[in-house]
Amino acid sequence: MKDKIENLIKDALVKLGAPDAEFSVEHPEDLKNGDYSTNVAMVCWKKFETNELKPSRVQVADMIGGVIKKNLPNEIEKIEVAGGFINFYLNNIFFEDSIKEILKSSDNFGHGKALAGQKAIIEYTDPNPFKEFHIGHLMANTIGEALSRLVEWNGAETRRACYQGDIGLHVAKAVWAILKNNIKPDDITADVLGRMYAVGNLAYESDEQTKGEIEDVNRKIYNLTDRQINEVYNQGKKLSLEYFEKIYKKLGTKFDFYFLESTSGNFGEEIVREATEKGIFEKSDGATVFRGEKYGLHTRVFVNSQGLPTYEAKDLGLMKIKYDLYPYDRSVVVTGNEQSDYFKVVLRAAAIIFPDLYKKTTHISHGMLRLPSGKMSSRTGEVVAAENLLAEISARVKKKMAESGRVVFTEELADQISVGALKYSILKQAIGRDIIFDFEKSISFEGDSGPYLQYSHARAQSILKKAIAEKLVSAEHGYSPAGEFLVLAPSRSQGPAETSFSAFGVLERLLYRFPEIVEQAWRELAPQHVASYLIELCHAFNTFYVAEKIVDANDPASPYKIALTAAFTQVLRNGLTVLGISAPKEM
Repeated sequence: MKDKIENLIKDALVKLGAPDAEFSVEHPEDLKNGDYSTNVAMVCWKKFETNELKPSRVQVADMIGGVIKKNLPNEIEKIEVAGGFINFYLNNIFFEDSIKEILKSSDNFGHGKALAGQKAIIEYTDPNPFKEFHIGHLMANTIGEALSRLVEWNGAETRRACYQGDIGLHVAKAVWAILKNNIKPDDITADVLGRMYAVGNLAYESDEQTKGEIEDVNRKIYNLTDRQINEVYNQGKKLSLEYFEKIYKKLGTKFDFYFLESTSGNFGEEIVREATEKGIFEKSDGATVFRGEKYGLHTRVFVNSQGLPTYEAKDLGLMKIKYDLYPYDRSVVVTGNEQSDYFKVVLRAAAIIFPDLYKKTTHISHGMLRLPSGKMSSRTGEVVAAENLLAEISARVKKKMAESGRVVFTEELADQISVGALKYSILKQAIGRDIIFDFEKSISFEGDSGPYLQYSHARAQSILKKAIAEKLVSAEHGYSPAGEFLVLAPSRSQGPAETSFSAFGVLERLLYRFPEIVEQAWRELAPQHVASYLIELCHAFNTFYVAEKIVDANDPASPYKIALTAAFTQVLRNGLTVLGISAPKEM
């Protein structure tokens, strides 16, 4: 509908002699101002000035509106001019058709074609073996998964990628500590790895002799020259990756590609060496550096004085490795804000070496997830493990559900609600902002929370279940006893009268917007638009639920109310899917 309105305005401008005007078409905050509104007269009124004529914004809006009125499509009831804005009011035909379209499209409603024909690769989470999977990784995973789904829903072929540091100083610190504490390979666990990394890191920073020992271990890991070190390294890496997979499964993520630093390092070093010969990098105190100051950035080391590739060289190599494996049109890399300056330098170097890949690459940096107790730190061992946070949320959810006595509780449902609470708390905020995770607000079944969305879905499902039980809808075929298919929803004329701005009308006026929201969320790389929309949608539905008796065999409006409930259920479920949140049928 938005495209239709934009084309109407463009045609009117052409007829009035102002074809190049820039304007927007948006939904007014107040439904009384229409379903769509345009600022076209506000931005192009001066184009209508002549020596004889100097119209006001309102007069220009009247002129444009007058042309549009002569060619209104069937779905538009009327247009009105208000203070220079032109407001469009949709009619019952449109809303009836939109409900039919939602029910007919089912799980596909909201899918768009903005990225059709494109290939995208989204890299996110990126936990390092030998270290804890902490709450920062939960933040990256939640955002990266939502962005991946937004790309898919906008039509692109999408691949999810995880880049893991299976080699480097952090690995050497953990391996050194394991050997120093005489821990046998068979006794290594994910918890042991996290603790040993913290021990090794502290020793590395506090003692010069130990620092040299750890650097020696690091060289041997790279060179694979020590049998004992190799044994500890291989076992630790295997356990880490298996541990990560368990968490990915709980979070609903399945990666297509896993990239490792041990693979990208040598390739990155080769790229840097060749680029150094061309003058892109230079030698400095035995290391190879990129002088970022030339571009308003800072200098960074790409190969250290020991001849080993740094993270910078590895990320440079990774760009090419990704493209060679999967020739993408778009590459998105999701990391924490602390890596923003780092990536500016890496991408600046990439712009010179791989200009085509640079143009296809976007770096998204997110804020930090904090608990009320303060900032976490993996360097000191004061890390908040992802598993521990999820367990704490789950315990509180179980307690709340037990107190409510709503349903027979299961571990699966507890996990769905817990993950939903966490993900929504992250996704309702703009990506770059820090978040303080509030346990009580996040698991609330009322207000601005993931469980509130999930509970609204379960409530709507219970209404549809009741409609089936009372034989107003067939569970098998989705039709009413009169033979009317639910996907061809009953006529809106059967609905309550004077509903334009009632709970009934407000719900109708939100449902059809979902595809626009999904496209906007991708265009702005802002999943919070979907989260905000779903909360507004659930508020409208729950108001509708309180105001109307939906299932009533004696009410001629009941079939349409049921269809409206079914459409709400479908849109909410699709929206939760985009956010990576489960939609339980019972709660």
